[in-house]
Amino acid sequence: MRKELLATILILTIGGWQVHEASAQTRLVVSLTIDQLRSDYIDAYSPYYGSQGFKRLLREGKIYKRVEYSFNVKDRAAAMAALNTGTTPSVNGIIGNEWLDRETGRPRNCVDDVAFMGNNTTENTSANLLLTSTLSDELKIATNNQALVYAIAPFRDAAVLSAGHAANSAFWINPETGKWCSTTYYKDFPWWLNNFNIQQGPDLRVNDNDRVNRYRHLLTTPAVNNEVNRLTEELIAQSNIGRDDTTDFLALTYYAGTYQHQPLQKVEQELQTIYTNIDQCISNLFDMLERKVGMNHVLFYITSTGFTDPVYDDLSAYNIPSGEFYLNRCATLLNMFLMATYGEGNYVEYYYDQQIFLNHRLIDNKGLDMAEIQQKASEFLIQFSGVNEVYSANRLLLAPYTERSERYRNGYHRNRSGDLVIEVLPGWQIVNEQTHEKKVVSKAFTPTPLIILHPDFKAITITTPVVAECIAPTIANAIHIRAPNGCSLLPLSE
Repeated sequence: MRKELLATILILTIGGWQVHEASAQTRLVVSLTIDQLRSDYIDAYSPYYGSQGFKRLLREGKIYKRVEYSFNVKDRAAAMAALNTGTTPSVNGIIGNEWLDRETGRPRNCVDDVAFMGNNTTENTSANLLLTSTLSDELKIATNNQALVYAIAPFRDAAVLSAGHAANSAFWINPETGKWCSTTYYKDFPWWLNNFNIQQGPDLRVNDNDRVNRYRHLLTTPAVNNEVNRLTEELIAQSNIGRDDTTDFLALTYYAGTYQHQPLQKVEQELQTIYTNIDQCISNLFDMLERKVGMNHVLFYITSTGFTDPVYDDLSAYNIPSGEFYLNRCATLLNMFLMATYGEGNYVEYYYDQQIFLNHRLIDNKGLDMAEIQQKASEFLIQFSGVNEVYSANRLLLAPYTERSERYRNGYHRNRSGDLVIEVLPGWQIVNEQTHEKKVVSKAFTPTPLIILHPDFKAITITTPVVAECIAPTIANAIHIRAPNGCSLLPLSE
């Protein structure tokens, strides 16, 4: 019996080794972030899918049905930064696609950088405003810069924030010319891309009569996902990505929003086209990866930016409580109140994106207490119709933790956000008096998925909510590298 027991242990041990050895090495990590993708829409349009796109993912993937961001997602840029750094805007610094620059008083794009010229574009771009490392940065470090890292996206912010600081390059579509472009911040602008632009550039397939915005319109159509696939196939053909034993990284971005950001209720039929297009693009991408790399060597995962474009709805037609909120009027009345309280002066220096920026120099020169002024300003603003809550910088940074304020704290950066953040009631319209744009506030959760496809990950569907910032450490753990340096969360488990 003893010999039989030893023999059984030996067989099981050898069998375990064999299983481990049979697991193919990951040569390529493919991150596919689909801007505004929703889990419920994936399910809704499933009768129209083929068998090798979404259905393959649902059949073979490890599926997290409910991914939540631990901050209020304003836009694509803030979400992309969180997905790739594994941390929130309070740490990675990307509080949105734009924020107000206190030094100039003007909005600043999250990837603008005058120090780096563009390739095939007049925009100056870098990842220097992203304050922490990304998943791809850590892969570069782990492989002593041997890993190849590329990002391809329709949009500049998506390309740069997913490429990170150390990538070989990032490519996006120039909205003025319809050609693929990049930045001198990255060292690689390959010779073959110029040829590709001449022979297969996205502009060659645009038939929009609006000559001014024709290429901008392309960025919000399903056709842009096909363009991402075309360049991806050329990149794989022209480079050594995924072809040796060093793990490489390819970050792709698709678009699942509506054409020119129209309200969803006006484009119901269009949504079917959008999701069937994405399904076909994913199927084509799998076929491409199988032919060029071998799917047994690929770790593939899909995420979403976790929001949808804000739209204008006339809720009064449905007897739903609503109203109009004007930030500029709030700022003017607040300044009058502070002058009546503390004497003459321009106490409100700027206002932008539901935030008010106080005049720090004036307040210091008068010897006033900033925390006291923020508190009095909050108490004044909370009386305005449509205002649900007012968060001061002092409260967000120093006050004890509360579950209610945590989402705002995570989305707040002390050097880039305002002194006062105004939370407007759901259903109210935020009106920009300069542009006359309106958007309706909604706190509704956007169903956001994470799907991982890899030989070592068994097919399973998990409905327990998980945090989006856990994705980066999860992928890092799967390929045996460190998580990004701003990430403090553990990898996801079943």
